[in-house]
Amino acid sequence: MASRTVPAIRIRSCNDSAVRSDGRYVLYWMTAFHRTSSNFALQRAVEWCRTLGKPLLVLDVLSCGDPWAGDRLHRFALDGMAELAHRLARSAARYYPHVETEPDAGVGLIAALAQQACVVVTDDFPTRFTEQTAAAASRASPVLVEKVDANGLLPMRAAPRAYPTAFAFRRFLQKELRAHLAEPPKADPLKGARLAPPPRLPAAITKRWPTASRALLTAQPAALSALPISHSAAPVPVRGGMAPARAALKRFVTTRLDSYAALRNHPDDDATSNLSPYLHFGHISPHEVFDAVMAHAGWSPRRLAARATGGRSGWWRAGENADAFLDQLVTWRELGYNMSSRRADHDAYDAYDGYDSLPEWARRTLAKHAKDKRPYRYSLDELAAARTHDALWNAAQTQLVREGRIVNYLRMLWGKKILEWTAAPEEALATMIELNNRYALDGRNPNSYSGIFWILGRYDRPWGPERPIFGTVRYMSSENTARKLRCRRYMEKYHAR
Repeated sequence: MASRTVPAIRIRSCNDSAVRSDGRYVLYWMTAFHRTSSNFALQRAVEWCRTLGKPLLVLDVLSCGDPWAGDRLHRFALDGMAELAHRLARSAARYYPHVETEPDAGVGLIAALAQQACVVVTDDFPTRFTEQTAAAASRASPVLVEKVDANGLLPMRAAPRAYPTAFAFRRFLQKELRAHLAEPPKADPLKGARLAPPPRLPAAITKRWPTASRALLTAQPAALSALPISHSAAPVPVRGGMAPARAALKRFVTTRLDSYAALRNHPDDDATSNLSPYLHFGHISPHEVFDAVMAHAGWSPRRLAARATGGRSGWWRAGENADAFLDQLVTWRELGYNMSSRRADHDAYDAYDGYDSLPEWARRTLAKHAKDKRPYRYSLDELAAARTHDALWNAAQTQLVREGRIVNYLRMLWGKKILEWTAAPEEALATMIELNNRYALDGRNPNSYSGIFWILGRYDRPWGPERPIFGTVRYMSSENTARKLRCRRYMEKYHAR
């Protein structure tokens, strides 16, 4: 057994196979945490290498099988892969990036590499696609497969259940998190690692599953256009990878954090961090973000409040702005992981992304008003093209199409209007998921699903008065939103004419 520096609560065995000491290497199958820093999964793989005296092989496969695979998301992922290739070329590990050029072309690669491995370590990321892929690979592997959780400050399996509200989860988190803050990941798991020389792979494997070409890793337009993926959402100017993620973090901490609480909701000011795509693609760790914010606030764990209250502020005691940001980074983000980790392997009706996972009160009130007359009805294509009567909504959708994001507060309005303009709440949910996952850089993420389902009542409560279409689900209007927010410059920039 490997000497362990990774907390046991973050490690899960996926099969009953044994570690094979006569294997050629330790295989780290990187599926979600595409970084070399503050990565518990990489740290666990290095532990196994040291215990067994074996080299490290890092496999990174970019699949074209995801239903929303497209130029935008592929380019962002490839940015990260290109940076990893550069960083790991100078390390004690071998990096093996493979990009599928045909549907299911990567099938069999994990099993082939596992045949010669001592043990397989992979990322524990709670979405159905990754859960099912890992389960299939575990069944085909002749050696132990371990999944490691590097998703958040709180290990996903520290929570005994899925929490129905942010308040309930926050209260639990405030009771539980203190001990886990004392067990952070290593900043650089490969630093000082004296590993065996990187392994050579059999030609039969590299011929069937070739290493990604330079044209692919640099996302050359011709290489992207040749892939069997959607070409409807063009790449955006923002680049992926660890270096751009750290630059975004530094920019946020030095220029935006000190006004975050006051300005984060105002589109004209946009004091948000813009870190969610990097967190989703695993280009930066939430621990690294947390450390930078707390260093700026001059914080230490001694400041933590002694008693859990469940309140949004006053527990961290890091100042108004840091407290407000941490409620987003830790409470709301990890609340989504809490839901998904309990339901990610479900194909059933109540999976984390299924309509019937909504609270019973929300389904009841939406069903009561499902046949209410809609003042406007728009098709998916009209919504995607921002062709509605609502200028503020059009601006938000235009930003999503152009930049792969919507400023935080307007994301809520964006979803509420889709509920109001589609034939039924089930159609509204499908439309939000499609538009978000097609265009948003942080789409398909557990936290992204939390935002979509909040529109329909998840993590919320009934609100009066009862209204057409919405029932007692919280209502928002573009007129009230525009009155509350500073958005004149935003409208000028993004309004789809």
